[in-house]
Amino acid sequence: MMDSPVPTARFRLCAVVLVLGLAGSTLARAQQADDSDAVVVAPAQVRIGLEKLKLPGDEDMGLVGTTYLIGVGSGFQVGPAAYGAASGRRGGLFTVGVEGAWQHRLAGPLTLAAGYYAGGGGGGGAPVGGGLMLRPHVDLLWDFGPFLAGLSWSRVRFANGDIDSRQLGLVWSAKSDFRYVPRERIGERPVSMGGRSGIGFDRVQAVVGSYSPRSGSQRNSGGELSSSIGFAGMRLERAIDDHVYWGVEAGGATRGDVAGYAEYLATLGAETTVWPSLLTLGGRVALGMGGGGDVHVGGGLLVKAGLYGTVRLTRELGLSIEGGMAHAPQGSFTALHAAASLNWILDDPSAITAPTRATRSEWTAGVERYEARRNDGTQRMLQAVVMKVNRFVAPAVYLTGQVHSAYGGGAGGYTAGLLGVGVQSPLTGRVHAGVEALVGAAGGGGVATGGGAITQPNAYIGVDFARSVSLRAGVGRIRSLRGNGLDASVVDVALAFTFGVPGHGYRR
Repeated sequence: MMDSPVPTARFRLCAVVLVLGLAGSTLARAQQADDSDAVVVAPAQVRIGLEKLKLPGDEDMGLVGTTYLIGVGSGFQVGPAAYGAASGRRGGLFTVGVEGAWQHRLAGPLTLAAGYYAGGGGGGGAPVGGGLMLRPHVDLLWDFGPFLAGLSWSRVRFANGDIDSRQLGLVWSAKSDFRYVPRERIGERPVSMGGRSGIGFDRVQAVVGSYSPRSGSQRNSGGELSSSIGFAGMRLERAIDDHVYWGVEAGGATRGDVAGYAEYLATLGAETTVWPSLLTLGGRVALGMGGGGDVHVGGGLLVKAGLYGTVRLTRELGLSIEGGMAHAPQGSFTALHAAASLNWILDDPSAITAPTRATRSEWTAGVERYEARRNDGTQRMLQAVVMKVNRFVAPAVYLTGQVHSAYGGGAGGYTAGLLGVGVQSPLTGRVHAGVEALVGAAGGGGVATGGGAITQPNAYIGVDFARSVSLRAGVGRIRSLRGNGLDASVVDVALAFTFGVPGHGYRR
């Protein structure tokens, strides 16, 4: 029998905050034991899971999950996670959130893992209610040394929605390390990280571009998809050798009457320098999930390929121009794409020949709420999970990339991706304050976004309550850049984890 739905939006909000609070306090306690270390090395895992859900009406939907888990002691792990549809008829269903897990060696290489995920999202016309997805799971894994693989049992439930499915799945988990400098030691003295730091990506790219749908591309609502689609997003990449790299990318529509279209893919590429310190040429392929925004992608599987050239502007910055094609094999969407990106080298171990000072970085996870205008003309309260990554480029200035996904307010499927700049400064003792200016793309969940492009300035106050961990509360304003869309005051609360990684620019 299906459990009764979670009764109120306030209860759902408290549940997500509790997950974040437990994660932050556990991480803080784990760090206290390493107080004498200039560099903290925590075990980490990159986990990918595949499973088939049973939706109402005996409908099947393939779900792919990706999780980055950091060990915090005694077998416990915590980290960000994302799930999305990859087969069936619900292309465009995505959720993002936080997962906590526990792992224990049973006998020999046989390992038991158990965890719980809470996140927000939806899409693809799936019956997700407010968008809050809960996923407890138990995994039986075999440790092969550099990775683990095995079977997973899980229950996927959307609170106040109609999805409640129990299933077996496959899981694969690659071992890694999360190396960082604690907040109070950033700028203290030169340090040698002994390898890649943080998650381990070498460069990040901020991308803007356009899709030009080919003849035969259709809308989910019927009719031809003929107008161009503007999009914006981000790519994170890591070198395999001097020429080959892998990475992940995420993006969403900013114009073209398809607000809510989003994509999340893994990419593999190769490049070569044809003019030292100036010009690089390359190509890449990407495979993952896309959909939403009235774009017909079937189950959500998306394939992309492109060729590009990069002109190096400085040692750290470059400008890339790319052209290629995207195709949804299970749907009717096929399009040429053109994109420009600003790429920023973060960490290049091969170029580091001496200890360096650390660049300050932050991960932030929290929730926000505001009165959101809906496509039917009404305004209702919306609650969203918020995930942020900040990297400082000066003592008080940072760049930020963010994802906001609804988990309450009847807006399941609403997601926003934002990029921007922030300024942060200490006030007194453990208290600090900051402001952010953000622009990006949003849509889905019946929320009126006026084509997809939005802006969201924010201000916040934070209090440090543990080593490298702080609690922040803020206010802001979200507005659509086109049409009669969002225009509302925002309040939010979040936990921030501050750490240091090597960098080529600001190092304190």
